[in-house]
Amino acid sequence: MTEVRRRLGATPGQVDAVLADGWAYGLWVVGAVHIREVSQDWPKPGAWIRHSVGAWPLTIEDRTYVEEYEPGRLLQLRAHAGPAGTARVRLEWEPDGDGTAVRMSEDAIAGPGTLVPPPVRAPLLRLRNGESLARLAAIARGRPEEPGQA
Repeated sequence: MTEVRRRLGATPGQVDAVLADGWAYGLWVVGAVHIREVSQDWPKPGAWIRHSVGAWPLTIEDRTYVEEYEPGRLLQLRAHAGPAGTARVRLEWEPDGDGTAVRMSEDAIAGPGTLVPPPVRAPLLRLRNGESLARLAAIARGRPEEPGQA
């Protein structure tokens, strides 16, 4: 799996709040351009998000599923992108001083993406996921710990 690490200037609770909000997925995940539906049990294992991937008008409609979730610590997803294949994405986070250390790992697990040699796909995943973590950091910093808190 290709891994990216980043320290976020947000608390673990703020990070968890963004990741536990399925409607926010399209704001921080590079490539997800439109969230169409989020299962009511998001982010419990088996929950899903129906989303579009790509640049309009050339988008692919598909789903991402939660494989594992531990509040305040871990979210593992199985992300589908139509004919491009399927990836496993794992986010782990923990307190780091007054912020949060986040590790994001991803790799192709099915479809044509698995045919791309890891040395070729890894740099692209690092760039994309580095930007995803930068977006996650920006959203989490502006999010209150508890709903209604300003």
